[in-house]
Amino acid sequence: MKRIWQRWVDRRIPPADRQQLNQRTIFILPTGAGLVFGLLLVIMLVTGINYQNSLIYLLTFLLGALFVAAMHQTHRNLNGLDLILVRAGEGFVGESIPFVLRLGSERDEAVSIQLSGHFSPPGLQSVGAGGACDVTLLAATQYRGPVSMARVRISTRFPFGLLEAWSWMRPRTAGLAYPRPLAPVQSTLTDSEGDHQAESVVGAGFDDADIRPWREGDLSHRVLWKRFARTGAMVIADWAGEQGSPQWLDYAAFPGVDVETRLSFLCHQVIERDQAHQLYGLRLPGIIIEPAQGGVHYRQCLRELARFGAASDESGGAVAFPRPTEARR
Repeated sequence: MKRIWQRWVDRRIPPADRQQLNQRTIFILPTGAGLVFGLLLVIMLVTGINYQNSLIYLLTFLLGALFVAAMHQTHRNLNGLDLILVRAGEGFVGESIPFVLRLGSERDEAVSIQLSGHFSPPGLQSVGAGGACDVTLLAATQYRGPVSMARVRISTRFPFGLLEAWSWMRPRTAGLAYPRPLAPVQSTLTDSEGDHQAESVVGAGFDDADIRPWREGDLSHRVLWKRFARTGAMVIADWAGEQGSPQWLDYAAFPGVDVETRLSFLCHQVIERDQAHQLYGLRLPGIIIEPAQGGVHYRQCLRELARFGAASDESGGAVAFPRPTEARR
């Protein structure tokens, strides 16, 4: 029955970043206090009929009229309320992702509006007639990738708490959770290798060097041949300085490491390069971001790391995303 009810509600309230509440999308039922109040009215009515007491009749009908008025006022408190998803936030795994909702009402004042769902509740909100207010909802994150607010419940019990009117908003736009930054294990070099590398860097006039596996197309003079003769591992020294080549952050630079750990390593390197104001590029399977620097480039790299492996579904709203246990090496 619950699944049938949810499917019916989903057909009635489709996903959208803007939802205006009306009679079609607002539901109302008595609360616990309202049921007790109604039961007392029935008892009072039966007592009045039994004793033929006009004062009991008067009090019963007066309280009944109050209940009906409260029902109209509770429903009207939500009717015409306009909800807009202003911004879907971004952050790292483990942090709370902020979603900013704007509540507005052009008809009447909306009092004591409660928003609830799988996020930190902001408490009661009131919107004046013709006004608007912004509410920030914090969604917890456990996995990398798109973060969706599947359903936001909007409810009110104003004015007397005898009835509750509610509706839902199903935002289409999802937030984004970046990988958790994790410092990669540094390559261990012997003293002779370190001295040779330092001499090469100084002789070339560069400031910094990164060690990565050899790829087809790399120049032979950049291979660390002494290390190859000693260990059999063919690696490349990527130098970056004021006059050097930009550094490439490569997905293939961490062989034997699972997908999520690789992305965490790359995320840490992106943050590190951005804080150092260095040029850097990002290479992922099927994705290449050319070397650059600055806030726009920084966010682009983090977003590509967050979306890596995610695929949009047919509706364009939710996403299909492999969890860490499903990720392939």
